[in-house]
Amino acid sequence: MNIRTHTCGELKLLDCEKSVYLNGWVNTVRLHGQVVFVDLRDRYGKTQVVFNSEDFNGDFEQVKNRSLCCQNGNIKPCRTVAICNFGS
Repeated sequence: MNIRTHTCGELKLLDCEKSVYLNGWVNTVRLHGQVVFVDLRDRYGKTQVVFNSEDFNGDFEQVKNRSLCCQNGNIKPCRTVAICNFGS
């Protein structure tokens, strides 16, 4: 298991294109066609993680609220706020 580099509550637009490791628990999972949105939460805040559902072969049904998660990826900007996009 990798040591986290950031907490979920501290990521900002200035962190775009950085590679980060986040640890937390799953707050919500939303499936929208080929895109899966996971709200990852820790004691400091919440970060939205975006996945391509094809990367998981339909296993997102097994991801439950409060599941523990360690995720790495690059920060990508959203139109209005910083959102982590770990799926690309």
